[in-house]
Amino acid sequence: MKISHIVALLTIAIAIGIILSTSADASQYVTFKEASIMAKDGNDDKVHVVGKLKKDAAGNIVGLRYEPIEDANLFSFILIDNNQEEYQVVHYGEKPQDFEKSEQVVVVGNVNTEVFVAKEILMKCPSKYENEEMKTGV
Repeated sequence: MKISHIVALLTIAIAIGIILSTSADASQYVTFKEASIMAKDGNDDKVHVVGKLKKDAAGNIVGLRYEPIEDANLFSFILIDNNQEEYQVVHYGEKPQDFEKSEQVVVVGNVNTEVFVAKEILMKCPSKYENEEMKTGV
C-alpha cells in the first residue's frame, strides 16, 4: 500500500471519529408534550424546547420565582411552547441577566416528573437597534 493511501485512510478515520463524537452530544428541538413522552419512555436525553414566557395582561411575567437570599441556585418560571402548552421550568442556577426582557426562550434539559429541568437557558432578547431610526450625517 502506498503511503498516500494510508494517510488518506487515517484522515477518513479521524473525520468519522470527529463526526460521531460531535453528533453524540447533539440534542433535538421538541415540544413539552414530546419531551414528556420521551421521559415516560425512559429516555433522559437532553432536548431543546422553544417558547415564550407566560405573561399577564399587564405584561408581567407569571410564575417567575427567584429568591437569591433564600436559595440563589433555584430559579423557576412558566414557559409556553410553540403548541401553546405550559410547563413549569426549573433551573438550578442563578437567573440570567435581563431575563425579563427576552422575547423568546430556549431551555435545554429534560422532563423530570411534572417539571422541565433546564440545564441551560438561552434567550433571544430584542435588538437595541430594532426600533431606532438610522441617522446619517449627510
